[in-house]
Amino acid sequence: MTAMQEIQVENLVIDFPTGGGLFRREHIRAANCVSLTLRAGEALAIVGESGSGKSTCARAIARISAPSSGKIVVDGEDILASTTKIRQRDYAAKVQMIFQDPFGSLNSVHTIRHRVARPVKLHHPGPSGARVEAHVLATLERVGLAPAAQTAAKYPYELSGGQRQRVAIARALAVGARFILADEPISMLDVSIRLGILNLMEDMKQDGIGFMYITHDIATARYFAERTAVMYVGHMVEWGESDSVTQTPRHPYTQLLIDAIPQPGRRSTAGNAPKKRADIPVRGPDSVGCPFAGRCPKVTETCRTTLPPVTQLEKGHYVRCHLH
Repeated sequence: MTAMQEIQVENLVIDFPTGGGLFRREHIRAANCVSLTLRAGEALAIVGESGSGKSTCARAIARISAPSSGKIVVDGEDILASTTKIRQRDYAAKVQMIFQDPFGSLNSVHTIRHRVARPVKLHHPGPSGARVEAHVLATLERVGLAPAAQTAAKYPYELSGGQRQRVAIARALAVGARFILADEPISMLDVSIRLGILNLMEDMKQDGIGFMYITHDIATARYFAERTAVMYVGHMVEWGESDSVTQTPRHPYTQLLIDAIPQPGRRSTAGNAPKKRADIPVRGPDSVGCPFAGRCPKVTETCRTTLPPVTQLEKGHYVRCHLH
């Protein structure tokens, strides 16, 4: 297999059924025509509120759930359409996901040694027990869990939150991950140890590992990710180089996210405060018009009736908004 250098997601649509009668099937659209590129050695931050579709897209890219339509292209091949089991297994090993709750993703009845070694044995059967053991210890050392032998003998409840998240990262690295989909990896950790996890992932980028970094916090997105995409109820509304998106936000929703960052003395860039979510119905990504129209402080009648097209503001900076 060639080294995986890029993952291209094209027009990803994700629908979830919502019941209905025997002859009628309704759905909720969680992601609508999402297109993005993950590159080796770089991080793409996906920013947005809960319910924006960030984690749903990551789970589809990781093949944990199936999208309704779209493509996930690697080396010119659509993984979703591939029927080659070897190719599918190679993709599963190289595209790994880590979750928000590091304790919930680790079985408390097994040692750390077991949790890291098991996926290695599943994805790469054949090496002897001694070789697997050496690989596990080296991987634990790599993520900063030293002395590795002592850590390997412990159970998840004996580790701190930051240590458990490092174990989750080690488990992904141990199977040969080239891309890691990190779903809010620091939000449940103490503030004092969040930077350590981000610095670890930054070091991993230097080794050629790419990240999809899912977060509510656009400030950490700018710190860690080269590129940032902002999502709102299933739509990508603004995306581009992180410095450009965070320093000169053009979509009203991105501006509101920036304004939510505590910075004394700074004036709002979004104008009037938006209506509260409870005061208006939140529209889904398959509704007519802009999905942000009900909350936007700069809404026009066109916003309510027509979905905005994608506009390129400058090289590498795009927005979906009628104001541009």
